[in-house]
Amino acid sequence: MNGENDDINTDLPSLLLVDDDELFSRVMGQALAKRGFDVRIAHDVDEAIELSRDNSPEFATVDLNMPGKSGLELVKHLIALDSNTCIVVVTGYASIATAVEAVKLGATHYLAKPADADEVVAAFNKKEGDTSVAVSNQPLSVNRLEWEHIQKILAKNDGNISATARALGMHRRTLQRKLQRRPVSK
Repeated sequence: MNGENDDINTDLPSLLLVDDDELFSRVMGQALAKRGFDVRIAHDVDEAIELSRDNSPEFATVDLNMPGKSGLELVKHLIALDSNTCIVVVTGYASIATAVEAVKLGATHYLAKPADADEVVAAFNKKEGDTSVAVSNQPLSVNRLEWEHIQKILAKNDGNISATARALGMHRRTLQRKLQRRPVSK
């Protein structure tokens, strides 16, 4: 596995792993390197953009919720560099709104954490939708509906917390507290 400053191994497919959790990044990076990828790691969007400028990756895993810019901005950037980049979004803050936006921006797949390297590699290889996925008959809980609504309005406001809080008629700090919590189960 290559670190941020190591030489690039051109024999292996290049993979950019972007996640602010350094332990997760290291473990996932090692696991993906064992599966035949030349892994480069970034811990925020700006660092990932810098790494991808000179060498657009063939594959990328992108976390959405990082300090600074959203991973959605990185998905857009990577697709603009090379529309053939295969991007899997891996996030602990999964929502329908962010999944839809990630796919609209060009992500190949969307996985909720915890996801392992085998799931990521399987997602890279999954080029079409799966019609056999079960459709739930259970409606979403009120708490999950609130989470989904917040994510939808946040996406509409390009990740701007202040604008989202105003649109939802709530205090900015209240919204920040709600966003800090993990999403409730369906």
